[in-house]
Amino acid sequence: MKRLVLGIAFLGLLGMSCSSDDDNSNENTTADGSFTVTIENIAPVNAFLKSGVFNTPAGDANPGPATPGKKYEFTIDAGRSQKLSFITMLAATNDAFFGPGNDGIALYDDNGNPISDDVTDQVYLWDAGTEVNEEPAVGPNTVTNQSGPNTGVVENGNVLLMSNVTNGEAFDFPEVNDIINVSVTYIEGTQFLISIEDLANATLSTSLGDRVAPLSPGVYVVHGGTNPLFTEGEPDLGQGVENIAEDGDVTNLGNYTADNTGVTYPASPGVWVVHNDGTKPLFTEGAVDYGNGVEAIAEDGNTALLGANVLSLEGVTKGAIFNTPVGSSSPGPILPGSSYAFTFDAQVGDHLSFVNMLAATNDVFFGTSDEGIALFDANGNAISGDLTNSIYLWDVGTEVNEEPAIGPNTVTNQLDSNTGIEENGTVILLNNTNDGFTYPAVNTLLKVTITAN
Repeated sequence: MKRLVLGIAFLGLLGMSCSSDDDNSNENTTADGSFTVTIENIAPVNAFLKSGVFNTPAGDANPGPATPGKKYEFTIDAGRSQKLSFITMLAATNDAFFGPGNDGIALYDDNGNPISDDVTDQVYLWDAGTEVNEEPAVGPNTVTNQSGPNTGVVENGNVLLMSNVTNGEAFDFPEVNDIINVSVTYIEGTQFLISIEDLANATLSTSLGDRVAPLSPGVYVVHGGTNPLFTEGEPDLGQGVENIAEDGDVTNLGNYTADNTGVTYPASPGVWVVHNDGTKPLFTEGAVDYGNGVEAIAEDGNTALLGANVLSLEGVTKGAIFNTPVGSSSPGPILPGSSYAFTFDAQVGDHLSFVNMLAATNDVFFGTSDEGIALFDANGNAISGDLTNSIYLWDVGTEVNEEPAIGPNTVTNQLDSNTGIEENGTVILLNNTNDGFTYPAVNTLLKVTITAN
């Protein structure tokens, strides 16, 4: 199941609004038409922010297991709202693997500071529940003895802590920290070095004597939420954990995680305005932000300031906050699959403008052109249809951009509102920022439609 997590600060700010979605509209304008605008989030949902395969022990030239005394090392980028999870097989078994618990491993402390620490106490030995257990290194279908992959007796069980397993042959496994050591070392920025070491004395005491306990190649993910790769007490998800736990084969899980890795973009509440032809009430391309509240939306999804100022803006005849997803009873962002809708009256010659934040960024917002969209054609007919091609991604120029969903001052990772490095720039199209980051096209994130009622 794909999951999404939002920063606490961001969620709190998105709840800020004026008295209602459309309370700020000006009722004195004579209407020539009534319109409904729908802003739908159509962005893909990605289960993982980052992912990768680790398969070559440090110092080795080729992929293979980490035998006692060897380790896997890899670097990751992660923001404050993400955690680390991984899967690696305890070789010589049928389907045992090491990995963190359901929550993953936190990479920042409670104060938001990056950690450097031994995190082995957050790693457990799990039974995938897919193959009946035999004595490690002795049973005919353990990974070192089997005639081929996936040859053991099918168990049809659940993922359980090995200490809670009762099916198959009982075996007294050593403590986790007698076999494996996992450490996190902060490098700089949002980068960490992860080390997964098979300890030099990692052995299993079997009926045939002591046997080494290697670690297989594995897969890691940087994620939000819980249960990214498996859920304790439930069957394997069929995405590739079984292949690692039984055979040390990372192919399936590596492909699955790669296909489901990326930023999931919410969109914040915003403000819409109806305004006179030729006016630019919300911003001017190439000019410094007006200071009326667009910055607060672009940086924090906070509509309060712009909502309070809306009727004093140049050329505005009516306007309001939109902040409650369709079908919801409370304000909040629109996640993929949800939408905002608002209705208003307008006269021939009026234009529509709106702004709302591309969440997971520092100060990027969705918006029309600075002059807005004409609500009537040259013949005075009210427009209807898909407006998405007239919506753009803008950089408000008030905060230096960081990697979306990762940077410490992006909205889902910041410790408080308005905490990024001041940019003192101008409002420009996001495509013109040249900030080194990659952003999706508007039409892969939003679908905006207007209907003349």
